[in-house]
Amino acid sequence: MPTFTADALRRIGEDFLIALGCRTADARIVADHLLQSNLYGHDSHGVLRLYEYARAVNEGRLDPLGSPEIVSEHACTAVVDAHDGFGHVGAALATKLTIEKARQHGLASVSLRRASHIGRAGAYPLVIAQAGMLGVAYVNSGRMGFQVVPFGGIDGRLGTNPLAFAAPRRDGPPIMVDMTTCTVADGKIRVATNLGKPLPAGWIIDKEGNPSTDPQVYWDEPRGGILPLGGPLGHKGYALSLMMELCAGGLSGHGMSSGDMRSPGNGALFTAYDIAHFADLESYYDEVEAMVSHVKSSRTAPGVAEIFLPGEPEFRTERERARTGIPIDETTWKKLCDSARDLGLSPSQWENS
Repeated sequence: MPTFTADALRRIGEDFLIALGCRTADARIVADHLLQSNLYGHDSHGVLRLYEYARAVNEGRLDPLGSPEIVSEHACTAVVDAHDGFGHVGAALATKLTIEKARQHGLASVSLRRASHIGRAGAYPLVIAQAGMLGVAYVNSGRMGFQVVPFGGIDGRLGTNPLAFAAPRRDGPPIMVDMTTCTVADGKIRVATNLGKPLPAGWIIDKEGNPSTDPQVYWDEPRGGILPLGGPLGHKGYALSLMMELCAGGLSGHGMSSGDMRSPGNGALFTAYDIAHFADLESYYDEVEAMVSHVKSSRTAPGVAEIFLPGEPEFRTERERARTGIPIDETTWKKLCDSARDLGLSPSQWENS
């Protein structure tokens, strides 16, 4: 399994994206996003996505030169149209605009439509939290709706529809929530497929509704489906998924799940709350740290060494991978190299990086 430094993986991403037709500045935004996902241990949203983006360009679902545009704007709201370009670029603009408006007015929401895959949803509230605000992101998959089964159903009718949240702390990294409203992101099923590993029980069902741990039943037609978050209480994940549809798809104009496979990409809604407009900032931080201390003071269950905050495992993995390197599984690397050759690149230049 090849291992790369962060700088090497960033260079691979930029080289690939520029060869794909992306502007240099946009290539840096996308490559940095994918690298950060790999550093956090979310390989499902890392450089694995590059060859999938190449396929999307070839199929006309992604315009590498699509440029985001603010198409509607008011004091505390705006709508950004990504024009089928890289979702990471459109989401970065929407997040920046959200922060600017919230800083002036206390809170703001900016929606994003016609965006290709925006990547890891948690990246954007994290930027908001690093600006000293509470950040929220809701995401849907437009009108497609084929990955996740509704509670009590067998057929895929919804996207993975992630939600994310981040909150600043006085010292140390923010609290960061990043979760799909189903049992697993389909990118993690892709990772298991590439590694030839079975899935944990309770993640997916096959085309007849039977539980399965074989990742291939999710990809083969007729496809299986991902279960909503919550297991036997999956009505909760199902309800949250519909909430993402209504907020991310409805308020962006990108559309909601209806089975229209011609409508790919992500709709999103980003919201920022400027803490100082609502509460004394030092009192807020005092309360956060008191809560953190209280939560972490719990006795641990058998086999559990430590109580983690949301996001804490990712920040620790980031430090470890920055020190030891980022592993890329053999199947992902082969597919990435094959796709790079199709673009006229020589992957040998990246070896031993």
